[in-house]
Amino acid sequence: MGNSLDKLTIKGFKSIRELNDFELKNLNVFIGGNGAGKSNFIEFFRMISSMMKLDGLKEYVAGNADTYLFGGPKLTKSIAVNMRFGLNGYDFELAPNQDGFFLINNEKRHYFPAETTRNLGSGNFNPSLLIDKNNSGFKSEHGASWYTYNAICSWKIYHFHDTSIESGMRRYHDQGHTEALFMDASNIAPYLYGLKANTPDVYSEIVETVRLVIPFFDDFILEPNIQENLRLDWRQKGLKDYPMRPTQLSDGSIRFICLATALLQPNPPSTIIIDEPELGLHPSAISILAELIQNASKRTQLVVATQSPALIDHFSVEDVIVVNRKEGASTFERLQEKDFNVWLETYSVGELWSKNVISGGPVYE
Repeated sequence: MGNSLDKLTIKGFKSIRELNDFELKNLNVFIGGNGAGKSNFIEFFRMISSMMKLDGLKEYVAGNADTYLFGGPKLTKSIAVNMRFGLNGYDFELAPNQDGFFLINNEKRHYFPAETTRNLGSGNFNPSLLIDKNNSGFKSEHGASWYTYNAICSWKIYHFHDTSIESGMRRYHDQGHTEALFMDASNIAPYLYGLKANTPDVYSEIVETVRLVIPFFDDFILEPNIQENLRLDWRQKGLKDYPMRPTQLSDGSIRFICLATALLQPNPPSTIIIDEPELGLHPSAISILAELIQNASKRTQLVVATQSPALIDHFSVEDVIVVNRKEGASTFERLQEKDFNVWLETYSVGELWSKNVISGGPVYE
């Protein structure tokens, strides 16, 4: 697992005109109205992740670089990014070219204890970080680029919204894909298969957690077919001789299985990002989900975007970042408990949001 992302500056990305030295903690719960910019913040993580493979940024923007600039190219000439991972830092700018792709300019990496900065260059389609990560450090085998690269590559942006019959989580998957849970959980059955074989205590914890939300659930049936593929078959209590198929799980049930697996995984990534994890869940399941999120944040960094007052009821005020829209730009504010002490004697965090004491509802400009 790489270092978590401690501080972040973004200028000119989509609705984010300017976000300066924004501090990210182990638990970061983003709330706000539709269109405020929560999804754009998560989209930023996807873009940076794409940069960590050759031609990944080109593939990501697909010739539409102008659409990623705040207010378009007439208003914003480039996107500027500064990130800090523990003792290391990484800066760059993204400038669109005439073909609709980004050139990476003013790329730098930092090692703060020694106050060393290495300029990695400009005018590249791929980050020079991908080359510099192989260089040794100031007094160690690895340099700042290596730590930055591994931290970013470790990010996981989970998106379990597609629970249709055609979704990967309901279909057969190669049993060999056991190393890490895919971002869309299409390998959920092989991943659980690997956990059952290698970390049975974690597997048992996932099963017990699922039973709290799906009382009739007994266990998974993880048996490869002759093609060595698996799907998420399962048993119902009282009907152990009658296997159930993944299509017989409700959307909320299969989504919770994926969430529980992601949050209980034994070797979590440096940062887990989840957009609207409460989607389709019963209120009682949301309270269990909140507990999973809190416990996972003790082992790794979490970035969660939600529309659910019931979910944020389970977190402290200072875990919450309110996203609003002002003059077309997204604003981000981490709440301070001292500002709500009197209110919290009577109301929960979710109730304060619902009553608009905590702002974060629709803004009409």
